[in-house]
Amino acid sequence: MDPLIASGAADIAAQAEAQLESLVGVSSPSGDLDGAERAISLCEEMLPAGATVGRVPCSTPGSAPDLLASIAGRGSRRVLLLGHLDTVVEHGSHAPLRRDGDRLYGTGTADMKGGVVLALGVARALATHPDRFAELSVLLVTDEEWRTAEFSHVSRFPGYDACLCFEAGELTPDQHEAVIVRRKAAGTLRVGATGRASHSGSAPDRGRNALLGLARIALDVASHHQPDGPEHLSVVPTIIRSGDAFNVVPASGELLFDLRADGVHSFEPVLTAVPSELNGVSVEARLERRWPGMDTRDLTREVLERASARLGRPVVGVARGGASDASHFAVTIPLTLDGLGPRGGGAHTPEEFVLAGSLKERAEVALALVTQVLDPGML
Repeated sequence: MDPLIASGAADIAAQAEAQLESLVGVSSPSGDLDGAERAISLCEEMLPAGATVGRVPCSTPGSAPDLLASIAGRGSRRVLLLGHLDTVVEHGSHAPLRRDGDRLYGTGTADMKGGVVLALGVARALATHPDRFAELSVLLVTDEEWRTAEFSHVSRFPGYDACLCFEAGELTPDQHEAVIVRRKAAGTLRVGATGRASHSGSAPDRGRNALLGLARIALDVASHHQPDGPEHLSVVPTIIRSGDAFNVVPASGELLFDLRADGVHSFEPVLTAVPSELNGVSVEARLERRWPGMDTRDLTREVLERASARLGRPVVGVARGGASDASHFAVTIPLTLDGLGPRGGGAHTPEEFVLAGSLKERAEVALALVTQVLDPGML
C-alpha cells in the first residue's frame, strides 16, 4: 500500500469515531436551522488549518446556508469532496451514537455523517501535501434528503477534474471494496385532486370523491412500472392524503409517486398518463425533484484499476438505485465517484449503523482514489 494512504488512513481512523459521535450527537433533520448550524460548526473544526471557509446559499429556500471550504495547493488538478449533513429522522426519534460490538448505531451514521467525517479526514490528509493538487474543495449541503428545487451548486466548480461523494460504502458479493459509478435518475410525481364535498350518509352521490379518483390514478399510473424493461423504470405510489372527516365525501387530496429510471426522459410518459379529470374530479399533476442519472463506468475504469494497485486490494465500481448529489455533478464533472463512506446499513431507520472497522478501511479506499485522480498523468 502507498505509504501516504496507510499513514493518512491511520490518522483519520484515530479520530473518526470520536468525531462521528459528536456529529451524530447533533440532531439535524432537513430544514432545521439550529441543527444544521451546530453540525456545520463541528465540521469547521474538523477542516484542515488554513482552509478558506465560506457559506453559500442552499438550493432549498429557508434552509441553512451550505458549507463550502477550499484549500489551495501547488499542483495541477482540482477535486471536489461532497457530502450532506441533513437526516430524515425528526428530533423526537433522534438517537445519539452507541456502540454494540463493531456496530456504531445512531441517526445519520451511514447517511451520511460517517461519510462526512471521512471526507473531512481526507481533506486534512491532502492538505499536508499541497504539491499534489491545485485546489481542494469540500461542499457539505443541508438539504439533500428533502430537496425538490433545482440543485444550485453545479456551476460553482467549472473545470474540476474529479468529484468524490461520500455516501455509504459497501462490499461486492466477492468481498471487494465497492464504489458507486452508476445511479438511476429520480423523480417525484405529485398529483392533486379536487372534487366536491357532501354528506357521506344522506347525500353520498352529490359529492365528487377525490379519494376514489386518486385511488384509480394510483392503480393506473403504477401499471407503468417496468423495472426489468429497457429503461428500468420503477413507478411506486408512496403517499396518499385525502379526507378530513369519516362522514364526509372527501373534496380534495394528494398522491405522490417515487419514480426511478436510467434517465429522466423516462418520466414524461408517466406524467402524461395522469388524466386531467376523472368522474367529475379535476386532477393536476406535476413532476418534482428531477435528479439526473449517473453513469461513469467507462471514465472511471482506469482510475479504479490504478487505485486498486495503490491500495493493494481491488476497488470495484457498482450500481445503486438510491439518488445522490453526485449525480448532479456527474453531468459536468465526468470523473465522478460515489459511495466512498464507511460501510453500514439501516439508513433512514432507527437501526442505522456503520461498522467501526470500516472507518479505516474506507479511509484507505478514499485516499487511494483521491491520490489517483490527482495524478497529473490521469486523463
